[in-house]
Amino acid sequence: MFAAFGRPSALALAALTCLLAACSSPPSQADGATKADDKDGQAPPAPTGPEYVHAEAGEVVALVRAARTQALADDRQLVVYVGASWCEPCQYFHAAVDDGRLDAVFPKLRLLEFDLDQDRERLVAAGYRSKMIPLFVVPDAEGKPSPHRLEGSVKGEAAIENLRGRLEPVLQAAAADGLF
Repeated sequence: MFAAFGRPSALALAALTCLLAACSSPPSQADGATKADDKDGQAPPAPTGPEYVHAEAGEVVALVRAARTQALADDRQLVVYVGASWCEPCQYFHAAVDDGRLDAVFPKLRLLEFDLDQDRERLVAAGYRSKMIPLFVVPDAEGKPSPHRLEGSVKGEAAIENLRGRLEPVLQAAAADGLF
C-alpha cells in the first residue's frame, strides 16, 4: 500500500498517526492537570491553614498591595506580620503555624512576613510601626496599614493562645469592613 504513494507519504502517515495518538491521550501532569482534575473535573481544594510568605526586598506598600491582590485571588486573608528571631512569642506562634496547630482556627490566613531587624526602616516608612512585636496588621486595598491590628504578646507557650484569642476578632472586624 505504501509503495503506491512513495516513501514521503509513508512518513507523513506515520507522523499523522503519532499526532492523532498524542491528541487522544488524557492530559498529563506537565499539561497542568492534577489527579483531582482527572478524577472528577474539579480543581484540588485550596490548602487550609495559615501560611507564611517571606516579604521580598522592595517598597513595602507596593509589596503588600501585590500580596493582598494575590491572597484575595487565592481565597486567603492577608495579614502583614512583623517578628524577629529573638522574639519569644514570635517563635511560639511560628512553631504553632508550622505544626498545623492553628489550621482549624485560621484556615485562610496568609502572613506576609517581615523581620523587624532587617526591615525596620522600610516598615516605618510605610506606616507599619509598633512598640512591640509580634505585629499583625490587616492591610487596606492600597497596601497601607488599616486600623485592624494587634501587637505584642505574653511569653512562653501561652503566647499561642494569647495571640489566637486576640487575632480572631481582628480578622473578623477586618472581614466585616470588607478587607477580605
